Amino acid sequence: MKTRIKPDENGFYGEFGGAFVPEMLYNNVNELQNKYQSIIDSKEFQDEFQALLKDYVGRPTPLYFSKNLSAQFGAQIYLKREDLNHTGAHKINNAIGQVLLAKRLNKKRIIAETGAGQHGVATATACALLGLDCTIYMGEIDIQRQKPNVDRMLLMGAKIQPATSGSKTLKDATNEAIRAWIKDPVDTHYVIGSVVGPHPYPDLVAQFQSIISQEIKVQLKEQTGNENPDYVLACLGGGSNAIGAFYHFIDNKKTKLIAIEAGGEGVNSGKTAATIALGKKGIIHGSKTYLIQTNDGQIVEPHSISAGLDYPGIGPIHSYLNDTKKATVVSVTDAEAIQATLDLSRKEGIIPALESAHALAYLSKMTFNLEDVVVVNLSGRGDKDLGTIQKYMNNEQ
Repeated sequence: MKTRIKPDENGFYGEFGGAFVPEMLYNNVNELQNKYQSIIDSKEFQDEFQALLKDYVGRPTPLYFSKNLSAQFGAQIYLKREDLNHTGAHKINNAIGQVLLAKRLNKKRIIAETGAGQHGVATATACALLGLDCTIYMGEIDIQRQKPNVDRMLLMGAKIQPATSGSKTLKDATNEAIRAWIKDPVDTHYVIGSVVGPHPYPDLVAQFQSIISQEIKVQLKEQTGNENPDYVLACLGGGSNAIGAFYHFIDNKKTKLIAIEAGGEGVNSGKTAATIALGKKGIIHGSKTYLIQTNDGQIVEPHSISAGLDYPGIGPIHSYLNDTKKATVVSVTDAEAIQATLDLSRKEGIIPALESAHALAYLSKMTFNLEDVVVVNLSGRGDKDLGTIQKYMNNEQ
């Protein structure tokens, strides 16, 4: 599996990354660091992984040319339809890969964190398929606002462990999952759902998600004669869908990479998850990156209407891409994301996840030429968000 962006031997992308973990987890993390690349590069692994992506997940996902959005924004707008994957989002790409890896490491139990529930559903799905015990850690608030996904996880045999501390959202679910891993490091593999956490997780997840940009290049070549778009847009929370969409374009100067954070109620409102806009360098969940924190280093509780972007940091790869200007990081608000959800639903008959809607919303802030080729990564579908959308609209009336 060829890579375009690799950490150094200590897991750093420039000054970001590393593996800052409790002593109890040294052996686990070292085992992963020493074995993950040789395992996932092996023909046996790749044969099984690629067969499951094709026949079980449903890849390749379509690259859909949107005539309606193209006419609206004055450019050639394509949607990468990750929402059409089995389980409804890009998360299944990584979940299948990591559970296959865990089996080859002789792990008996899988744990994972989830915010929007899509990673939890994907992990529960992979565990049901491959026969491993599964426990999902999820914030108490997210359990309430993502009930359809909770029901799906339970139906597939996963156990749900609520996180009841802090903001009771994604950050706190991640804290609880790490604590559980410390208690049972030998038999347990922690399937991290984004490009966050200690090395090698950012690289591991990025490689599994790189299938997105790999397919975009092939599909654009077929449809336009050119494999490189002018712009790729993706929402940015932890950053797995964004790195998947960016991966094979990072060294291509023609393609501008734009990551869209959750501005919440406004970057300066005190209710936001815009990490690059507000963040300072620090360590969260085992790696050095940008995170929203007070002057004395206390993490500030993030806010987003989208549960999957409700995280106070970003993956170290994205901090590196931002600082080296290989990608541009911007933000849109809750209200703008809701409007983009309504627009796509009514103009294309596609209901996007609220996370993906952040990327769609930024189209209205850009100026294009008619010949510009723009790919928006539609990272998930919005079935899970219908209650949140309805509640928001009722409150606005």
